[in-house]
Amino acid sequence: DHRDLHSFPTRRSSDLRNPFIDAEAPAPPKSKYTVTIANTGQVLEVDPENLAGKRYDGQEGSLLRTLLQAGIDLDHACGGVLACSTCHIYVEQGLDSAPEPIDEEEDMLDLAPALRDSSRLACQCVPDGSVNVVIEMPTWKRNEVSEDH
Repeated sequence: DHRDLHSFPTRRSSDLRNPFIDAEAPAPPKSKYTVTIANTGQVLEVDPENLAGKRYDGQEGSLLRTLLQAGIDLDHACGGVLACSTCHIYVEQGLDSAPEPIDEEEDMLDLAPALRDSSRLACQCVPDGSVNVVIEMPTWKRNEVSEDH
């Protein structure tokens, strides 16, 4: 059975559901807020009005999307679909402004090295905008491969 690719219905990215997650996606932020990256001192302004548009990996409004949209590269080997732990970050301030991690995120965090109480996966952590957020990006890189054996 050969089907023309154009015969499949088109969908907006906001209509797509992550096949790895049973839970509903968290609501995107409702208010403007800032994300400060403790490692570099960079301050990113997040405006809910500017979240739509170009498609980025992770949940809508997630810290991963915020970082990628600002041109900051953060490992996310699975493409932000909650199938790895490479986008592990520490949310040092503002953690309570994001919903609690779902079971699937907790399971993936179990695979991340150097866990802290503030550990989250950037692809799933969606602050609501009620307070400013400070994150730290771990300095290790889990997926680096050395050619020097």
